[in-house]
Amino acid sequence: MNLIYIVEDDEGIRELVTYALKKEGFEVVGFESGKEVFEQKPPDLYILDIMLPGEDGYTILKKIRTMVSTKDIPVIMLTSKTSEYDKVKALDMGADDYIEKPFGVMELISRVKAVLRRYIGLNKDSVLKSGNLTLDVEKHEVRVNDKEVYLTLKEFDLLYYLMKNMNIVLSRDQIMNEVWGFDFEGETRTVDVHIRTLRMKLGEAGESIQTVRGVGYKFGG
Repeated sequence: MNLIYIVEDDEGIRELVTYALKKEGFEVVGFESGKEVFEQKPPDLYILDIMLPGEDGYTILKKIRTMVSTKDIPVIMLTSKTSEYDKVKALDMGADDYIEKPFGVMELISRVKAVLRRYIGLNKDSVLKSGNLTLDVEKHEVRVNDKEVYLTLKEFDLLYYLMKNMNIVLSRDQIMNEVWGFDFEGETRTVDVHIRTLRMKLGEAGESIQTVRGVGYKFGG
């Protein structure tokens, strides 16, 4: 049974989401603020509101992504902040999905299941190799010529998806939907930015990430 933490200061929304997810078979614990979250054992998924008393959702997300025990745990942002800036900020900080209020309960449940499927699927193939490049899922480690390369969570997920689909041309929309969790219309440039950074960090191994003009990218080992 997957354990989900929801941090939401609106009691009505918190109870609604908790009830709906419990009916789907999840174990759910609700928190009014982020203060107590890190005193508990890590869950399988976080659902975070952005506007919270004390530490806001961005601050909590940053902590999740920097702590060794939680850095790989998926996070869904649940918020009434709908500007493009807020979406991009949350995604670039490592959020796996972004749901706007008001939302449908069935949509929320579907998104939760999709994020957990991706997370579980990501951990099935433990080690991927191509030439001098090695990606180890369990260790969350990437090495080039046996030297560790430090990647953000999204850079790691992006590289995994490319290597998993070696020699397959992937469109920007496909990559956005798979790595970021949904089709974030108009934001496929986020993919280009992450590809550029990934190539730079991988050095010579980054040459395997090929641009397919007018379509997207492929990893051609």
